[in-house]
Amino acid sequence: MNKEFILPDIGEGIVECEVIEWKVREGDIIEEDQVVVDVSTDKAIVEIPSMYNGRITKLHHAAGDIAKVHSPLFTIEIESEQDASSSEPQAGQELQRNREPQGIPVEQVEAQQSLADSTKVLTTPAVRKMAREHQLDLGTIPGSGKQGRVLKEDVLSFLAADKAVDALTPTLQPILGPSSNQTSKPGVVVEDRVELIRGVRKIMAERMAESVATIPHFTFVDELDVTELMQLRRKLNEQHGSDELKISLMPLFIKALSLALKDFPIINSRANADFSELTYVASHNIGMAVDGANGLLVPNIKAVEQRSILDIAAQVMAITAAARSGKINPADLKGGSVTISNIGAIGGTVATPIINKPEVAIVALGKIQSLPRFDEQGNVVARNIMTVSWSGDHRVIDGGTIARFNNRWKGYLEQPASMLAAMT
Repeated sequence: MNKEFILPDIGEGIVECEVIEWKVREGDIIEEDQVVVDVSTDKAIVEIPSMYNGRITKLHHAAGDIAKVHSPLFTIEIESEQDASSSEPQAGQELQRNREPQGIPVEQVEAQQSLADSTKVLTTPAVRKMAREHQLDLGTIPGSGKQGRVLKEDVLSFLAADKAVDALTPTLQPILGPSSNQTSKPGVVVEDRVELIRGVRKIMAERMAESVATIPHFTFVDELDVTELMQLRRKLNEQHGSDELKISLMPLFIKALSLALKDFPIINSRANADFSELTYVASHNIGMAVDGANGLLVPNIKAVEQRSILDIAAQVMAITAAARSGKINPADLKGGSVTISNIGAIGGTVATPIINKPEVAIVALGKIQSLPRFDEQGNVVARNIMTVSWSGDHRVIDGGTIARFNNRWKGYLEQPASMLAAMT
């Protein structure tokens, strides 16, 4: 009997999602809990598994289509109650016979198989997008990742090789003779291209526009001397770091932020929609802006006030990897207290970050620079300086509040011993 799989409610308020990649083809035999398709919600990629053993008879959408919640996603042929009483080998053999194409020309079968093989290349949506932009066939690019997965670096190397051939062509032309096709080159855009704005990119744009339109932002900028903090991070890595645990500065920034929130609970508050109530949140759920595979995501680490620095470091690695792959638990994206955006990892010193509504503050970390500063004796010394840029909700907090809060946070970071003492 055929049974339609209805796309369920994936998350709060989500009414549609984009079909990213089918893991099966029509006619494939699948098992219960096997992943059938990856779909993209407004926040992350979600894997949709099958609830039955059976054969896929119809895929209701192509990759790139928008599927509506409560509408059919795919159809699967499953055993009826009568069939279920028969032996599993017989059922499997019957499904296998149903898979054999009947009355289909051999050429068409081979063409469909070739297209399916191309779409089944192991890679990420971001790499597929890059390949489409450069008009590349992923099936022709050798993958260096696990199980032959095509990585971003593989595509870049492939493009670099093409450029090298292009550069050598004038030199080799007398040997090679005239080219039969010199009118176009792989990866060269010869006409305008229209790309739909949807998925994470669209939702992010809508939320950022709403935040700017409804929250009066103000910005406060200061600089931190992180020389001692970098020394502490180096010692922590020497004593506790491993291949599985790399301790960056981020866990230290996060823990110090939580300690400062204890004295400034208003920074961990949020207003309701009509601005008639202000809720002071007990848990310190510190968020990190991550440039994910499908756009900007802001997962947060729950209950930082109860976690050690090493525990936070492990959480930072885990949610960063999940956000960059796009496959993150939607719960990790909700209930944030304050967001940290590390623009310095890419470049730049000062920013005017947009508040992640309904939070009331966000801080952007600039890059660390070795700059001359005066020590207590008046001597010029090299120090590691980072600029931080705060944006605040002026309905809830003012410049004096954010300045005092920043000074408390800054004190913990510039004198890490005080932070460690406050954690006892």
